Amino acid sequence: MRLTVRLFSPKSVVRACTLGAVLLGATLPTATVRADETKAQPVSFPETVVDDVFDAVTSPLNADEIFSGASSWVSPPEQSQAGDHHGGNRRGKADKHAPAGLMAAHVHKQGEWMVEYKYMNMYMDDNKIGTRSISDTASMGMPAPPPPPGLTVNGIRTNAGATPTDMTMEMHMVHLMYGVTDDVSVYTMLMFPSLTMDHIRGFGNMAGGGPGSPFTTHNSGIGDTSFGALVKLFDDEDDDLLLNLGFSVPTGNLYETSTAPTAGAVSQPLPYPMRKGSGTFNAKPGITWRHYAEQGSFGAQFQTDLPIGRNYRGYSVSDTFQLNFWYSHLLTDNVALSVRLENLWKSNYHGADPETNDVLISTNVESFRGGYSLNLGLGVAALIKGHLFNSEFVPTLYQALNGIQLETDWTFVTSWSKSF
Repeated sequence: MRLTVRLFSPKSVVRACTLGAVLLGATLPTATVRADETKAQPVSFPETVVDDVFDAVTSPLNADEIFSGASSWVSPPEQSQAGDHHGGNRRGKADKHAPAGLMAAHVHKQGEWMVEYKYMNMYMDDNKIGTRSISDTASMGMPAPPPPPGLTVNGIRTNAGATPTDMTMEMHMVHLMYGVTDDVSVYTMLMFPSLTMDHIRGFGNMAGGGPGSPFTTHNSGIGDTSFGALVKLFDDEDDDLLLNLGFSVPTGNLYETSTAPTAGAVSQPLPYPMRKGSGTFNAKPGITWRHYAEQGSFGAQFQTDLPIGRNYRGYSVSDTFQLNFWYSHLLTDNVALSVRLENLWKSNYHGADPETNDVLISTNVESFRGGYSLNLGLGVAALIKGHLFNSEFVPTLYQALNGIQLETDWTFVTSWSKSF
C-alpha cells in the first residue's frame, strides 16, 4: 500500500480565496470608534489589500513589514495599556486562539480553566478517482454480463452492491483545559459524531428499487476521547513554541450493522467512513509556533494522528499528518479575521475487517482510504465580554485521492469558549 502525495498550490486560486476573507472584513465595522460616535463606519479597502493579505499568508515572516502600513485600509486596533503588545495581555485579544479548525495551539495560566463547545460539519459530494471527478452513474460501473457488475479501479472490482453519492459528517465536541502551571496545560475532549451517507444501489443489487435506487445510512453517538498536555517549550515577548503530547482512547463503537443497503433483507456491517471510532489507542503528537505582531498574529502547526497497533476487527485507520500556516489580522482588539492554508496527508488503512467485502462498495476497500488535500480556511473571531466566538469556512482547493473516494467539498467549524 502506498500514500499518493501531490502538492498543488496555484497562486491564482489562493489569491481568489484570500479575497473572500478580505471582502468579509468589509462587512464589519472599523477598528476604531470614537467615544462620541454612535455608529461604526464601513471599512474601505484599496486595490493593494488582496496582494497584502496573500503575501502575509505565503510569507509570514514578512507579515510585520507587509502590514506596517495597514492603517491605510483598516484603522489600527484600540490602543491598549502600556506593555499590552508584550506578555499575557497581547495574548488576550481576539486572535488569542488559532483559527477554529485547529486545536492545541495555546496554553493557560496556572489555575485557569477553559471550557469550549465546538461544532464541525464536513460535506462530501461526488466521487473522485485520483484527481478526476466522475458522475454517480460512472461510479456504478457496468452491468453484467459481461463483465461482472461493478467498477474496477486499481485492479479492484467494487461498487457492485452500491456506490456512495454524498456524505455529511457532523461532530459535536466538548473541550476542557486547565493550566497546571504557566507552561503546562492539560486537556480532554469528548466527541459526538453524527454520520450520514447517501447511496445508489449498484448493478449487482436487486433489493429495493434495484440498480440506481437510493438509500441512506446513518450512525451517531459517542466517538473516541482525546487527552493530552500542552507544554510551552519556549516563549518570549512575541513568540510561543508549544509541544502537544496528545492521545486518544477508543471509546467510540467500532462495529455496527445496517439493513438499508438490502432494503431490510440482510444485515451488513457499516463501511469504514460510517464508524464512530478508530478502535485503537492513537498517539497525537504535534508542535505549534505562534508569533504575535502589533496588528495580528501568525503561526505554523504540524499535527499527527497515529494509530497504535490494530483494533479487534483486524485493521488500523489512516496515519494522518497536517501542516498548517495561518495569519490572523486584528480589526479591533475584539475582532479578528484569519486566512489559513492546510496540507493534509492520509495513508491507506492497514489490515482489514474480515466482513468488509471490497466488491460491495468502495468504502470497504482499505487501499482506497488515503490521499492528499489542500484546503483554505477563511475565519472570523469575536471576543465579547470574555466569551470567544470563533468560526471558519474551509473549502477544498485540491485533492489527490487513492482509488475511488467521495471528494470533500467544504468544512465549516464554529466554537464558543470561555476561560475562568
